[in-house]
Amino acid sequence: MSIDVLKSQLPDYAKDVKLNLSNLVNDEGLNDQQKWGTFLACALATGQVDVIANITAEASSHLSAEAQTAAKAAAAIMAQNNVYYRFTHLATNKEYATLPAKLRMNVIGNPGIEKEDFELFSLAVSAINACGMCIDAHEAVLKKAGFGAESIQTAVRIAATVQAVASVIAGEQAMAQGDVAQAA
Repeated sequence: MSIDVLKSQLPDYAKDVKLNLSNLVNDEGLNDQQKWGTFLACALATGQVDVIANITAEASSHLSAEAQTAAKAAAAIMAQNNVYYRFTHLATNKEYATLPAKLRMNVIGNPGIEKEDFELFSLAVSAINACGMCIDAHEAVLKKAGFGAESIQTAVRIAATVQAVASVIAGEQAMAQGDVAQAA
């Protein structure tokens, strides 16, 4: 199982997605921990089994056990925080934004790897989960740590492409299983 397996599952209409996936795997704008940790965190954020299995298999040869755990933790904590902070940001009643979250999120302060890399994983997952407040918060930490716009953009390009791969594969599987009515 690997990125090549995922590419082989993408139909011709998703050629651009396949090419973007190849380009990002070969991109050298991020170090291996940053790149593969972002891929892994984003795969988990999609919830798509094939994407998770194949990216996990590929990422495991590029990441330490600690980095794999951190990527998983980023996906997990952002699944929680993106919902909560998106709510406080979007709610008309701004009182919610003034209340303490009362949610444990200690892993953000102690992720087991470089904090900046964890922030990069978190930013990418926040892009998938569409939490503008979290995107801004993680981007500010990354900028303060010296990350440039191109590095941050690369992480978001990984997020966008992994999400597209997951959507295409899930859609194709649903059609193949007859879960989707064929258009007449």
